[in-house]
Amino acid sequence: MSILVTDAGFGPVPAIQFVPLAEIATHQGAVDLAHTDSPEALLPYLATLNIIRVGFPAFSDGRGFTIGHRLRALGFTGTLRAAGPIISDQYPMARRTGFDEVEIPDDLAARQPEPQWTAHANWRAGDYQSRLRA
Repeated sequence: MSILVTDAGFGPVPAIQFVPLAEIATHQGAVDLAHTDSPEALLPYLATLNIIRVGFPAFSDGRGFTIGHRLRALGFTGTLRAAGPIISDQYPMARRTGFDEVEIPDDLAARQPEPQWTAHANWRAGDYQSRLRA
């Protein structure tokens, strides 16, 4: 099982049929991207996709953040979900790079309970550039 993290806190993960990039032609609006997949491969499908889930193999592997940023730069406006062992301290970075939500394993949610995640819900406040301009 998994937990879905948003700015509002923890919630259940909705049942969605994701297909891997190799099967993109059969998608029903949802696709899984691995941390090694190229976001540009989705260009012909971006207008028909509702949600893209980007896999993070480890909290120390930041390639998913780059993929999220590139998908937004390519014009994807649907839901962007990061999935994997992302830690609560990385939630602001996920939000800043374009992700709407984070899907974490249950064991990680037990080690880092909801208050640790909601403490980072105001992810714009940690932007150092805004603090410098104030």
